[in-house]
Amino acid sequence: DEVYVDATFGLGGYTKEILRKKNCKVIAIDRDPKTKIFADDLKKIFTDRLCFINGKFSDLDKILKNLRIYKIGGIVFDLGVSSPQLDIKSRGFSFKVDGPLDMRMSCDGPTAEDFLDEVEESTLADIIYELGDEIFSKRIAKSIINHRTNNKIKTTGQLAKIIRDAIPIKKSKIDLATKTFQAIRIYINDEIQELEKGLIAAEKALRTNGRLAVVSFHSIEDRIVKKFFKRC
Repeated sequence: DEVYVDATFGLGGYTKEILRKKNCKVIAIDRDPKTKIFADDLKKIFTDRLCFINGKFSDLDKILKNLRIYKIGGIVFDLGVSSPQLDIKSRGFSFKVDGPLDMRMSCDGPTAEDFLDEVEESTLADIIYELGDEIFSKRIAKSIINHRTNNKIKTTGQLAKIIRDAIPIKKSKIDLATKTFQAIRIYINDEIQELEKGLIAAEKALRTNGRLAVVSFHSIEDRIVKKFFKRC
């Protein structure tokens, strides 16, 4: 009979399992408007037990207040990109398929192409280093700016090649473009500030003995989450 929050709905996997296992209600949140189609499918099964909100989890307090919900039993964050965002080339998240250089989770605001068209080299190097843990950040930033001078960078394929060519190491456990793509995506979507605000909002919303679960995929998120739990 509790209310739970799935702060990163995506394809709805967490929401479906929570609703299937317990007689409860789930408030599902996702900033990507294209996820609504998956929520609509689940609502056919769980009807009034599921409420989907297209918005940012950093606005959790406002969302719950609008729904007249004041305390929740638990909340889960599954951070990063969803599989449709990576698989659909028109979303511009993936370096594996060539698509427009977009990377916007909310489908609004400046694209990654807009960002790379205007950013200064030193700023770009700092972003790649700080948000991607990329040791070749300066080389990559310089190469991107040099290419931009002659030809506008418009696709994920173009950007991935520039990054790979700029890195002197040619063998790696992960694709050489991974860290830079991660850094640009995080910056474009303001993911670090979103996470920090979302965790604070989650703590305030949880009832006594409520549960907060966070799945993180890289060291930056991991550090933020662990420091938050220690403070709490």
